[in-house]
Amino acid sequence: MGSRTDAPSSDAARRPLEGVLVADFSRVLAGPLATLHLADLGARVVKVERPGSGDETRRWGPPFSPTGTTYFDSVNRNKESVCLDLADPGDRELGRELVRRADVLVGNFRASSTAGFGPDELAALNPRLVTVSITGFGSAGGADRPGYDFVVQALGGLMSITGPSGHPTKVGVALVDVLCGKDATIGILAALARRAVDGRGSHVEVDLLSSLQAALVNQVQAYLGTGVDPQPLDDAHPSIAPYELLTCADGPVAVACGTDGMFARLVEALGAPALAQDARFATNADRVRNRPALRAELADLLRTTTAVDAEALLVRAGVPAGRVGTIGDGLRLAKSLGLDPLLDVVDADGVVVGRQVRNPVRLDRTGPPRRDAPPRLGEHDDAVRRWLSTPMEETP
Repeated sequence: MGSRTDAPSSDAARRPLEGVLVADFSRVLAGPLATLHLADLGARVVKVERPGSGDETRRWGPPFSPTGTTYFDSVNRNKESVCLDLADPGDRELGRELVRRADVLVGNFRASSTAGFGPDELAALNPRLVTVSITGFGSAGGADRPGYDFVVQALGGLMSITGPSGHPTKVGVALVDVLCGKDATIGILAALARRAVDGRGSHVEVDLLSSLQAALVNQVQAYLGTGVDPQPLDDAHPSIAPYELLTCADGPVAVACGTDGMFARLVEALGAPALAQDARFATNADRVRNRPALRAELADLLRTTTAVDAEALLVRAGVPAGRVGTIGDGLRLAKSLGLDPLLDVVDADGVVVGRQVRNPVRLDRTGPPRRDAPPRLGEHDDAVRRWLSTPMEETP
């Protein structure tokens, strides 16, 4: 009972996680994103949802879609949906059977259990099981605190360094959830690798706050090294200049000069090579100290140039640069560069029902990407219940 688009895999085209069964009790974004990565890599993912309502993101719209909302669709392709009421004895036993058969169980519940099953119960049901707990603030002092990306962006410091000074600004996507989901995926793959050696399951724990703090990288290290909280710099970089939006005649262009050589190529392309020897701008540290003066000089050089022309000029000169585009612009750029950013997803009859961004990981020696559309609520109820009710030794 694999993917609707699966064909039998030869050894040369076998997907890396074929044969891995994931019991996905998670919801919203971080957990479903982690299980999406596993599904894209070939794992069978059974998404367990609440009867009648399902994952909350099925109602987070507009925009709406045939399976609920585009929000839900973004992280739930290549999965099977079954509705189980774990308060019902019969459904709970089916849930226990899914745990017995699974290789990985993912949940993001606040209680000190994973998907409603206590750790002792899980160990007794399946000692080889990799369990994954995704929370907002960990399992100790923050165990009962609900975790939402927006709040963690505020509490964890991301908003304090984003946007204009005096106006804390959230990132335009639930970035902390995305980071945490990717951290969970890394933990799962590490636990599966260890199990391949010793045959034992592991418990993987990730939380939104810790994922954010690790992702602050150079900014958090700057605080640890100086004791001074970093401040917002609009679009500029705290340690590199110019590394910001520069104003052109009709709009901004992003310029990222990571080396002194790049800066020399920048000012030469703009017709002012002497600026590379100006004592105010000779080294990166000089340019950071004299950022306002540097910005004024560059703005004067670009004031009659369009952003499109500035991008073309600087790219030819070997300077990382690009005008500010929309999401649609970004997808069109990726296509023009041969990155093939999209894939069509199909329903149970093989009919194309939508388009999605493909998984960014490319692997050689693997089959074509899976393309199952996100499931309707309970779409696989009958098949999954029948499978779980069939004794393992009789399962094909």
